[in-house]
Order: sequence, then C-alpha cells, then structure tokens
Amino acid sequence: MAHVEKFNNIEPKGKTMLIAEAGKRRDTYVRMVSTYYVMKSHWRKLHEMASLPILTVLQQCQVSPPPAATVDDRSLPLTFFDIFWLNSPPVHHLFFYDFPLTKTHFTETIVPSLKHSLSLTLQHFFPFVGNLIIFPTLTKKPEIRYVDGDSVAITFAECNLDFDGLTGNHPRDCDKFYHLIPLLGQVAKVSDYVRIPVFSIQVTFFPNRGVSIGMTNHHSLGDASTRFCFLKAWASIARSGTDESFLANGTLPCYDRVVNNPKLDESYLKHAKVETFNEEYRPRSLSGPTDKVRAMFVLTRTTINRLKKQVSTDFPTLAYVSSFTVACGYIWSCIAKSRNDELELFGFAVDCRARMDPPIPAAYFGNCIGGCMAMAKTTLLTGKDGFVTAAKLLGENLHKLLTDKDGIVKDVWSFGDLFSNGMPTTMMGVAGTPKLKFYDMDFGWGKPRKHETISIDYNDSISLSACKESNEDLEIGVCLSATEMEAFLPIFHGGLESYL
Repeated sequence: MAHVEKFNNIEPKGKTMLIAEAGKRRDTYVRMVSTYYVMKSHWRKLHEMASLPILTVLQQCQVSPPPAATVDDRSLPLTFFDIFWLNSPPVHHLFFYDFPLTKTHFTETIVPSLKHSLSLTLQHFFPFVGNLIIFPTLTKKPEIRYVDGDSVAITFAECNLDFDGLTGNHPRDCDKFYHLIPLLGQVAKVSDYVRIPVFSIQVTFFPNRGVSIGMTNHHSLGDASTRFCFLKAWASIARSGTDESFLANGTLPCYDRVVNNPKLDESYLKHAKVETFNEEYRPRSLSGPTDKVRAMFVLTRTTINRLKKQVSTDFPTLAYVSSFTVACGYIWSCIAKSRNDELELFGFAVDCRARMDPPIPAAYFGNCIGGCMAMAKTTLLTGKDGFVTAAKLLGENLHKLLTDKDGIVKDVWSFGDLFSNGMPTTMMGVAGTPKLKFYDMDFGWGKPRKHETISIDYNDSISLSACKESNEDLEIGVCLSATEMEAFLPIFHGGLESYL
C-alpha cells in the first residue's frame, strides 16, 4: 500500500515516465526470457547433432567391369598434357539431387542400380578403373594401366547435414563439403614402379531430402571434357539400365595417342621429378577445420551483355571480348579489391582438341588443355577502371594464344616474360567451362539441384559453368577466407549495380 500511495503522490508527468520505464524493463525482460528459450532450444539441437555422426558409412565396395566384358589388360601412355599434372592436387566434383527417399529405397534400389550402371560404364572407359603407373626414370613414360581384377572404390553413406543449406548460393563453410567427397586409394610400390589409384566415388544419402554424388580423380587421368564424357555415359546407362542407348547415341572415347612431342614429354618428366615417387607419395587432400567459405554467384545474360558493352566502349579496338573474359575479368577485379596484394596472376585452361594441327577428335581421352595467363599490379585491378582493365588483359592474352601462327602447343606452358616484373602474391585459376553442360547429368532423378567444384579450395580458384536454369547465364563458384568473403560480397553486388 505504501508503494501505491507513493506512486499517487507523483506528478502526472513523472507517472508517465515511470510507466514508460517499467514498460521498457518489461519488454527487456520478455526479450531476455525469449532469447533464453531460443538459445536453450538451439544448444539442445546442437547437442543432439553433436551426439550423432555427421557421416555414417553404409557400404564400401569395389566395382569392376562386368565379368563377361571383353576388357583386356590395357595401358594408356601419358603425354606431356597429362604429365604436367602428376604433382597436382586431385579434382573433386559434387552433384546434389533433390530426391526425397527412404533409407530402405536408397539401400535396396539406388545402391544396386548405381553399382550396376557404373560397372557397365567402366567397360567402355577402362582408364577410370585402372591405376597410374609411374616409373622412377626418365626413360619410361608414366601410363594408366588396367589389368583384370582392377576396380573402382565406391562408398555409400548417410549424412545428417542440412541439405538445403549445402545447396544454397550463400557463403557456406567449406569443410562441411569435405565429408561428401572420397579420397583416392592407397599408393603401392610394385616391382620397379609406383601404382596410384586414379578414381573414386562417394554416394551420400540425405534422409527424405536427396542424394549427392561426389567424385575424385587424379588430374593426370583427364581434363573436364574427358570427365564429362564419362559422366554422360554413366548417367545415360543409369537411366536406362543398359548400355544399349549409350552405344547407339553416345560417343566412345578415343584412346589413340595422337599427341606426340618427345621433347615436351622429357621436359615435363624432369619437372615432375618422377625419380622421387615412391610408396610414401600421397595426393593432397582437403581437411577441416578451415576458415574458408564458398559461395555461388550468377551472372545473367543481360548483365553479361552490359559488361561486354562496357569493355567494348572503353576499348573499341580490342579483338577479343567474350562472355568468358568479361565474367572472369569482373570476378578477378572484385577479388583483388577484397585483398591487399601487390601483384595478381589469373590463369585458365584452353581446350586444345579443335585447335591442334591437325585437329584431334573431340572424344580424345586424357588431358588436352593449354594454359592462358595474365598478370597485373593490384592497383590496376582495383582502380576505377579495374574491371575493364582485367577483361582487356584476359582478352588480349587469349587472342594472342589462339592466333599464334606457330600453333597452340608451342605456348602450352610457356609464358615468356610473364614473371619479368616479379612473382605474383596471388595466383588464381578457373575450373570448368560453360561449354560442358554438367547440369544435364540426370541419373534418373532429374537434373542436379547443384554442382560444386570442391577442388577450387586448394588454390582459391573459381569455378565457372553454365547455369541449370539457362545455358545463357553463368554460374561462378568462389572460395575465400571468411574475412575476404565478407569484403567481397558488397564489392561484387555494388559493382554490378553501376552497370544496370
């Protein structure tokens, strides 16, 4: 009662202020209580997730070509195109499919179907089931060798990570994806050579949400075109259950070693230091925890055309302005602005098949790519004209490579005075090409919801492909540290607004 009497003696204005203050305290209390229960629920969920394994292996097996298949012991000698990649990190690709299914359906239907279709596919693509053979001498070239009984390691697993979170475009922790990609098999010393497995697969089941297919290959096995042909065949065979449709409509790989340059072979063998390969050699592997995040960015055809128009306006005599060069130029300048480096190098691969003299078959199996690079001081890339300068440099170097009168092979890995101004503090590359439609890989569950190139994590490269919704739009994957990504996002989106 004393409190009520005291309150009644207060001036009206004071009462109003007191009531307002009480309301604020009440609201604060309510928010604190609400936050407490939200956090309590959040930590309970985290505890429940922590008590469960992120990945549970359901089955590990080896898949070989069918016993009745006439796949004789075979070997495929490596060329200088392949030898260059001997010491490079493996290539990791990951496909996500929207496919809500039960664990029973996955284990009893999907698993047998994928194993059967993979077996049928391997009889037509024997190097995928073979092993890389490296001799510790310059007198014998490495080869990919298949012998009867060889097999591909395939793992089937269950994952409790957030499927929708993994398949978004927003920045996502890189190390979450490492659970979904397989390692290559064990290296072995056999007689006078080292044997290295070149291919492995992991199929992961997300309960009632979907499936992912992760693949790892040694880079010496083949480039993106070779990998695309294999996947296209496997997807076709998985949909139909036999290889009849693939044989009728698909393209068998060409194993003829039509590339012959002993001088480059020897040069690259020396660079690879094959004499030091032994059973202790291990291909690099990705592991967490890491502070890196990956995000996906889409450049629509309308945006690409505006970027091309800007480059052509600023440099009307520039001979080469393409969707590829302006997309790469824009990303290159944005990343340069998010870092504090001095000298930047940007490189990408060029498919040499149609550019050889004479041209070699499009179905040629192996690596057949040349390199194109450009380097610039960061100040040129971060200034007002940073984007158009980056696109100009990439366009000029690509045009020079493609029109060299002595042919593309001469300059495959020769960059002359590229490093005359010093070594770059940042080196970036591009994985993939919009020309290969990886979003067409339908195993019978529809097109992939998402395709991720996980191996860009090794060297801060970007991935580039055509979009799922439209082949005219470009999808660009970027892997950066969390701090760099935080700086990159407003730079990327803010820069595009100036071209709208």
